[in-house]
Amino acid sequence: MFQSFESSGDPSVGKPRVALLRQWMKQNGIDGFIVPRADEHQGEYVAARSERLKWLTGFSGSAGVAIVLANSAYVFVDGRYTLQVRDQVDLGIFTIESLIETPPALWIRENLAKGTRLGFDPWLHTIGDVKALKASAEKVGATLVPLTENPIDAVWQDQPDAPHAKVEIHPETFAGELAKDKLKRLAAAISAEGATHAVLTDPSSLAWTFNIRGGDVPHTPLALGFAVLAADGSHAVYLDKRKLGRTEEAYLTQLADIKAPADLEADIAALARSGRQIALDPALAAEKLRALIEDNGGSLILATDPARLPRATKNSAEIAGSRAAHRRDGAAVAKLLCWLDRQAPGSIDEISVVTRLEEARRLTGEETQMPLRDVSFDTISGAGPNGAIMHYRVSRQTSRVLADGELFLLDSGAQYQDGTTDITRTVPVGKPSEEMRERFTLVLKGLIAISTVRFPAGTRGADIDALARMALWRHGLDFAHGTGHGVGSYLAVHEGPQRIAKTGMEKLLSGMILSNEPGYYKEGHYGIRLENLILVTRPDELPGGDIAMHGFETLTLAPFDQRLLRTDLLTRDELDWLNAYHARVLMEIGPMLDGETLAWLEKATTPIH
Repeated sequence: MFQSFESSGDPSVGKPRVALLRQWMKQNGIDGFIVPRADEHQGEYVAARSERLKWLTGFSGSAGVAIVLANSAYVFVDGRYTLQVRDQVDLGIFTIESLIETPPALWIRENLAKGTRLGFDPWLHTIGDVKALKASAEKVGATLVPLTENPIDAVWQDQPDAPHAKVEIHPETFAGELAKDKLKRLAAAISAEGATHAVLTDPSSLAWTFNIRGGDVPHTPLALGFAVLAADGSHAVYLDKRKLGRTEEAYLTQLADIKAPADLEADIAALARSGRQIALDPALAAEKLRALIEDNGGSLILATDPARLPRATKNSAEIAGSRAAHRRDGAAVAKLLCWLDRQAPGSIDEISVVTRLEEARRLTGEETQMPLRDVSFDTISGAGPNGAIMHYRVSRQTSRVLADGELFLLDSGAQYQDGTTDITRTVPVGKPSEEMRERFTLVLKGLIAISTVRFPAGTRGADIDALARMALWRHGLDFAHGTGHGVGSYLAVHEGPQRIAKTGMEKLLSGMILSNEPGYYKEGHYGIRLENLILVTRPDELPGGDIAMHGFETLTLAPFDQRLLRTDLLTRDELDWLNAYHARVLMEIGPMLDGETLAWLEKATTPIH
């Protein structure tokens, strides 16, 4: 069982734990402390040891920050978590703030008193974050104070140990390129930036560069660690050796020196003192690393993580693996949807759907000799009003029965060795209302708009995000999340830098995989989200055109529920796309199904005339 159904969050934890933190602050001459939802690698998924924000506040979302002062406390979350945070946090202790409209840097400028000493852990904030926080603090006469000890760690009595799951080698069959060849490419890129060294702080980059995978954080096959890459090829990897078997250690030793994570600070300081030019990514690297370099007289170069774009632009083996993973995953989802269709309203709950889907993925993996390694995130299984909580996580406390007349939103994904998947479908339980059908169709129109767009080289995600919203906007509706995130290759289901969003400033390049997931959420009633993964294709000449254009290949293969369609709201081109997509779904995953599931799929993909 990959997904647990633990408590949805306990608001009662906040009061005594905030009191402990405030006691530590008083004893150490600090007026406030910032608690981000982050670890030393700034990853979305963190080990249990690094769940400091959850421990302090009860909030379990994947993005958030708390600021605790002597007489007040605040939790900052984005639009995905505005409903969830109210259920999980003691509102008598914490005031809720917007991570988007009033992020901590802006909040500090508007709320912090002159003379306030605001502490932070420099390992848990990026260089860019600290620059903004520091500027705001100085503007109001406050001081941002880097701490050598994290006060949460000091007062968290039963804090878990650091993880040390075993590392495995990711075969070239799936990676598509040997690690030694990747390292040559990255060494050349480091030299081109005018640097002698670059520090890889993102475990996804470590995994991709060295063709390794691990199990240190939930649902993403990462080994937490660092690497210092050198333009001259003298690389070092900082990993707990308990993670390495004899074969894996011998493999890595051929590529780099293997050192303990505790050696990193001293090694960075030594490189700095020797006059080396060390590159850090300001959006990913911890402020602590910047300080180590500059405090030791080193030369700091701010540059993008050299592995980030190469990792995002998938090679032919990774693309082939993703296509295969999506065929297999589509068959599993079809089995689940067929089963779901046979259940009477009120007879099953959200947890039973999650466990049934995981079983379908496991069995399909066994049948095709490509085992399910993990889910790629905690499944969002939201019935009725729970579907309106964008990143709802079902627990035994919150699990609702799928009741007649409601919508059910199912957002899930899987980790296979050949690819990572992420799919959302929304289905009716019983008879849907006309409003539900209308808004489902408007969301589908947004998904089709992204699926069919053609765009020239240089186009960014921000340039096309509005296409997913236009049908909703015409009816005075919208959704409070981005349209799409990047996806890794048997790596993180949320991968940067590519994204389709108002803030998506990275150019969309051939080989990038993204999600396409517009939605609509009616608080207290229902949620609708539809999601496919899409691949940026190579630019092609269009008949009669002057410029070669990129497009998207849809990877996800599962039908959309036609009972929720208002076909009168679809154009002829949109209907043609939907019919062609359903025909492809039947053709590609139909041979993997039989019996009642195949009959169900044939009906679900019937062309609309």
